[in-house]
Amino acid sequence: MKIGIAVLGAGRWGVNLIRNFLNHPNSQVLAVVDPNRDSLVAVQKQFNLDASVILAADWSQVQALPGLEAVAIATPASTHYTLAAAALQQGYHVLAEKPLALNLTEAIELCQLAEKQQRQLFVDHTYLFHPAVARGQRIIQQHQLGKLRYGYAQRTHFEPVRHDVDALWDLAVHDIAIFNTWLEQTPILVRAMGTVFPKEEVRCKSSPGSRKKEEGINKEAAIEIENKFAPSLLTVNPAEALADLVLVTLTYPDGFQAFIHLCWLNADKQRRLTVVGSLATLIFDEMSPETPLIVQRGTSDCRRDENNSFESAIAPQPHSLRHREVLNLESAEPLQRVCDRFLNCVQTNTPCPTSSGSASVELIRILSTLSKSLELGGQPLIPF
Repeated sequence: MKIGIAVLGAGRWGVNLIRNFLNHPNSQVLAVVDPNRDSLVAVQKQFNLDASVILAADWSQVQALPGLEAVAIATPASTHYTLAAAALQQGYHVLAEKPLALNLTEAIELCQLAEKQQRQLFVDHTYLFHPAVARGQRIIQQHQLGKLRYGYAQRTHFEPVRHDVDALWDLAVHDIAIFNTWLEQTPILVRAMGTVFPKEEVRCKSSPGSRKKEEGINKEAAIEIENKFAPSLLTVNPAEALADLVLVTLTYPDGFQAFIHLCWLNADKQRRLTVVGSLATLIFDEMSPETPLIVQRGTSDCRRDENNSFESAIAPQPHSLRHREVLNLESAEPLQRVCDRFLNCVQTNTPCPTSSGSASVELIRILSTLSKSLELGGQPLIPF
């Protein structure tokens, strides 16, 4: 029997959820909810939705829909807690986009509510379902990289600029989740430094109206937020502003450190994560679809015989030969896997270890501590 689903949010990511649930044999999209009427019309045309699919401007219009069992939330981050709590209280299973909530207390409350209602709370950490991440985890666990030295990630693009969260909360969770998964550890010390850029520059280079439409945010309210924060340039993110550039440092129990560069006002779009080991380096580059996962093998050894000639010193040595290995990956859309796993969790009423609410709480704990570090000008803090 198919699981009845309502998708809340018909923006950029909501459309992808709608597509996947429409195509899945075990789900039936009963309703799509978005306050923007144009978005609903666009979705209806794009997917040629059956007349039985309800298109609603408000979640309250479909809360008592017959046959509804689950809700997928793809709305602005600031609305996740309220919508997820309402859905769980109504007895529905919930798939929520990241972040689950914007503070640790709310995230924990949602987990407790899901447990009380005996419903599944599933958070869409899409990258954890990416074939490259799964393969990378096996490589590290098999010690193919040797002793791990450090890691770094770049996640940059030019827009969209969010109006309810900063670049840290919008972007960092992906790379933190991957590092934690690959290392099978969580950080014991974190640090974040950030910058807020003048917002009038953003308005000159793009169309704010189109971004508001995409996110389902009231246009006038969003512009008011923009005007409130412009035009000061800051080196540290104050509590009332939203950092556009954030530099993160994560320190793990074994001494491994990961450095993350986050920016949503950078025309050089990057989605790259690297782990450097003593024997090889693992590179996950999402912007290279033909070669997304590479192992660059090779070591260096400067301890040579002092009597070696110049020629022998510069000649290639067996231990220092470099070898670039492009890894073959199975073809699979990560979001399709997310939707499939969510439906399976609903059918069996069992949580997914990597994307359960409790797993997401640990990521929010790290993000919350990073936010505090950001406010304190980059002070290293222990996740609380």
